[in-house]
Amino acid sequence: MSNLPAHLNLGQWAEQQALTLLQAQGFQLVVANYHCRYGEIDLIVQQAQELVFVEVKARSVTQYAQSFESISLSKQRKMMKSALCFLHAHPELQTFYCRFDVICFDFLQQFAKTIQQDFSKFTYDQQWIENAFTFDEEFINL
Repeated sequence: MSNLPAHLNLGQWAEQQALTLLQAQGFQLVVANYHCRYGEIDLIVQQAQELVFVEVKARSVTQYAQSFESISLSKQRKMMKSALCFLHAHPELQTFYCRFDVICFDFLQQFAKTIQQDFSKFTYDQQWIENAFTFDEEFINL
């Protein structure tokens, strides 16, 4: 049983659920909804010397793709640039191992995702993809 507020929009609900999942695995929240000129990172969490930049996705049933498939190369690059921005602002964390995870919630039915409601009452699949993508040589040399 979750102790999350019952009435949130889907995006807020998914981020709260993801944070609860991460904290249950021993991660501590560094910052939620980090914004910089390159974009936003939903959650940044830490465990020991590991820093994880988390993208949270939630969507109701669709024929087109699952949540994780909607994270384009462009979105990945924006997250990487945002992560570098964050690390530049926090030099004490620059020696940490960094990774990018994606936590997805794919609901099995249609509903209005902007209406505030308790989404935990709907049936959904949850997927946590660790190391979903990484800094690559091409990106680092930009």
